[in-house]
Amino acid sequence: MEKNLYLYGITEHEVEVLSCEQLANENFKVVLNQTPFHPQGGGQPSDVGTIAESDVIHVAFENGNIIHECKQAVPLGLAFAKVNQQQRHLHSRLHSAGHLIGHIVETHGWQPTKAQHWPSDAKVQFIATENNEEIDSLHLKNLLKQAIEADLPAKITINNAGFREIAFGHFNAYPCGGTHVQSLSEIGEIEIQKIEIKKGKLTIRYGLAVGHAG
Repeated sequence: MEKNLYLYGITEHEVEVLSCEQLANENFKVVLNQTPFHPQGGGQPSDVGTIAESDVIHVAFENGNIIHECKQAVPLGLAFAKVNQQQRHLHSRLHSAGHLIGHIVETHGWQPTKAQHWPSDAKVQFIATENNEEIDSLHLKNLLKQAIEADLPAKITINNAGFREIAFGHFNAYPCGGTHVQSLSEIGEIEIQKIEIKKGKLTIRYGLAVGHAG
């Protein structure tokens, strides 16, 4: 199993290429001894970038390994792996924004159940508790703005069960294997695109304001 360098915010590192096999689509399946690439999962898209001179176009878990799909073959042995940092930062901002929405809406009596943090389709879903309150998009946006302006820092810990958790400032920690900003000001402005309730489930769709690089 690879050492997951991405969990520590690492975006480039020397790696060892353990295997490289051609796929039916003529791309190549590459396995490394350790990787800075975040694989698709947990509601977050995969990183892209390069291994040696080859473009990495997708990364995913497969049978306990992290598979890097590359456009060109990669020689076995030592190589340099580098993540596209601009895309990584975008994914991290979106993921942290989703957590922040979860934290704030949870204080209004809604329990977060699942989320996805895709640039074109980001949303957090909730179920009601006994004390749920109506969520107004303008009020929510103001609460998000206050937390971002407070620039609450990220705190990553490992719980008693050995799982990674992340919290921002005073908010409770959420179990998470994704990538995140170091503090909330990096997120920039969060846009609440739609709030809807269907069959007792609350869905909040969101995005990031255009023009903010974090």
